[in-house]
Amino acid sequence: MNNRIRQILDQINALENELHTAIEQQEGRLRYQIEGKRVTFERAINEAHLKVKMGVFRWFLTVRPQNFLTAPIIYGMIVPLALFDLCISFYQLTCFPIYRIARVSRANYIVMDHQHLAYLNIIEKVDCMYCSYAVGLLGYAQEIAARTEQYFCPIKHARKMLDVNSRYEQFLDYGEADNLHRKVEEFRASLAKEAGQAGKPQNESGGAK
Repeated sequence: MNNRIRQILDQINALENELHTAIEQQEGRLRYQIEGKRVTFERAINEAHLKVKMGVFRWFLTVRPQNFLTAPIIYGMIVPLALFDLCISFYQLTCFPIYRIARVSRANYIVMDHQHLAYLNIIEKVDCMYCSYAVGLLGYAQEIAARTEQYFCPIKHARKMLDVNSRYEQFLDYGEADNLHRKVEEFRASLAKEAGQAGKPQNESGGAK
């Protein structure tokens, strides 16, 4: 990777960090607190949320007919999704230690917290939790696949992709054949280093001992 590309990637990372900070500041203005697995709002905000909550009966009257027709198909996808979740989790649990790759934390991708929103009725909460599970699962699986790709084939494609995984930009350019196997081993060493850092105990301040 040349210096210009590395510089651009560093700029992208800096902008992403700035974006996360701005989002956190906006969330702070909404005045909610995370207490363990529960999210709570200030009393006045919670009361305002309850006032705009739509009852289940009224909600049913507002649902588009096509949504009713496709609901069995959408919720039927829970079976293949759950099976995929089981398979991808089993894969990284058994194979990643052999490859010396740090396991992906499922909890970092599958986040369930919409059920704490008072302005959603029970059906809306179930819908939101289902979406959160499906989207989070795909993100979790993508990171597992990205680490696997880094281990076996860290090479970019000739054609531009609309969406790439978190490691793709660091991969070798398409057609970059010089010292291929040595460079692949360097990618594997980087994964092993990540695994070693992930396995270090944390002190009270959050740093590695």
